[in-house]
Amino acid sequence: MSNDRVSWETYFMNIAREVATRSTCDRKHVGAVIVRDKTILSTGYNGSIKGLPHCDEAGHEMVEGHCVRTTHAEANAIVQAAKNGVKIDSAEIYVTASPCYNCFKLIANSGIKIIYYHEFYRDDRILDRAKEVGIKLVSLED
Repeated sequence: MSNDRVSWETYFMNIAREVATRSTCDRKHVGAVIVRDKTILSTGYNGSIKGLPHCDEAGHEMVEGHCVRTTHAEANAIVQAAKNGVKIDSAEIYVTASPCYNCFKLIANSGIKIIYYHEFYRDDRILDRAKEVGIKLVSLED
């Protein structure tokens, strides 16, 4: 019998990659999966406000080089948990790209303790803030 099973980290990051395929902003497809005790609590991807046209339908809403039409994957995963009454305190989040500063603040205030990311994306501020608040940042880059 062979032990070819992927690690839990790879398993959940693979799921985050699949979640990212639902993204509706073609500038960056991002997926997030919130997990506690090897159980998926919530998922999210970057997309427009519910009921409004997506970037792939209405175009991008650009501010300082960023599309602001979408809500980020991490924020959507946190909102989905809240909407469904799912406690995410002391959970972990798997994200295909490291969080922006605003999403990092949401993650920190939600009680998530570990952030796994595949690609480091833009914002070095999260490195110092994570150390200050005791959140573990784990790179799963290939």
